Amino acid sequence: MDLEKIAKLTVGFSGADLANVVNEGAILAARRNRKTIETMDLEEAIDRVVAGPEKKSRLISPKEKEFTAYHEAGHALVARKLLHADPVHKVSIVARGMMGGYTRLLPAEDRYMSTRSQLMDQISVYLGGHVAEDIIFNERTTGPHHDIEQVTKIARAMVTEYGMSNGLEIRTFGKREEMIFLGREISETKNYSERVALEIDREVRAIIQKAYDVARNTLTENKEKLVQIAQRLIADETIEGEALEKLFNEPVPSPTA
Repeated sequence: MDLEKIAKLTVGFSGADLANVVNEGAILAARRNRKTIETMDLEEAIDRVVAGPEKKSRLISPKEKEFTAYHEAGHALVARKLLHADPVHKVSIVARGMMGGYTRLLPAEDRYMSTRSQLMDQISVYLGGHVAEDIIFNERTTGPHHDIEQVTKIARAMVTEYGMSNGLEIRTFGKREEMIFLGREISETKNYSERVALEIDREVRAIIQKAYDVARNTLTENKEKLVQIAQRLIADETIEGEALEKLFNEPVPSPTA
């Protein structure tokens, strides 16, 4: 049992989440006629808790499968190339829950804070799927809607909460009102002017654009590797661990004359 790997995969999990992982792992081990839970059971259990069970029976068209493969390959390759992004652990185009595919990053160490560089690279990784679709197909799909939501959330927090913008003073903008006993946010009090609101929007847009440019340059410069990863995903559907590391280091095939 590789407990260090499991610990890295469950960063941020609550006690209830961990209990669910162990229960799911026990069920998977029993289905495989084993009396002990192994690392592979817990890894699959983590994926189930985070994203839901695999839906291999979901029928998708070859074109949609291709879009998904390039989307996930875009996330994985940007993460691989950026210095401050977490290492890529697993890439899959097997549907889970509402997700058509997913790319799982594995933090190299416990982290209790994030630097501006780490957040910028995180935004670039989220944008990698969107950018890959644009580069390969000159088209955009509804697939990255969750990614774009996360990008906006991180960029706005950088400006309004973390004092990481270049054009605004170091302070928080907006005050969240919460229901203390339920722990839920119900509103945000606006404690700044319309002029400042416009400046916040400009700063958020600048952060996202800069991260987008990094993602696009990375994938444009490594387009052959992007194609290689996506084509392997179409063939194998899931790549992880040593096989993924080998693929990242594998030479790109020379174009035929």
